[in-house]
Amino acid sequence: MSVYFYGCVTLDGYLADKNHGLGWLHETGGVEETGYDAFYRQMDVTLMGRKTFQEIKTLGDPSSIYPTTQNYVFTHRTAPLPQGFTPVSGDVPALVEGLGRDKNIWIIGGNTILSPLLNRDMVDHIILQLAPVLLGGGIPLFTQEEHLHRFHLDEVRQYGPFAELRYSRA
Repeated sequence: MSVYFYGCVTLDGYLADKNHGLGWLHETGGVEETGYDAFYRQMDVTLMGRKTFQEIKTLGDPSSIYPTTQNYVFTHRTAPLPQGFTPVSGDVPALVEGLGRDKNIWIIGGNTILSPLLNRDMVDHIILQLAPVLLGGGIPLFTQEEHLHRFHLDEVRQYGPFAELRYSRA
């Protein structure tokens, strides 16, 4: 099993603006300018929070965006999700451990999903795309407990206006 965080942040480290919006990202470029397709083909499972899922819904049918992965949405709401998306709640690391050792798991968006995994040293790879944008405030990517986590820089790529940094756990 490998756990990946793959996502885009602003130069000042924000995933979204203070209203959880991604307008800054959509105005900067699209996935066709990145290595997203090759990355997605390697994934078996996606994990995301409800707010991330809501943002994905604004892009179109979530089932067509993530058609080949098992998709889990952490939520406390009882509203049904589209086909291919399973609502879950509870302990993020426990769910990840229960998914099986032969899966590549992609953490999409939210620091509320990423932080518990970082706290337990369960994140194997971080692929960060940096957008040439400064928000000055918003939803930060990293909110884990204070503890040293060391990663090794594997590769740096440029995709249009984005810099992509690929790290693996040291």
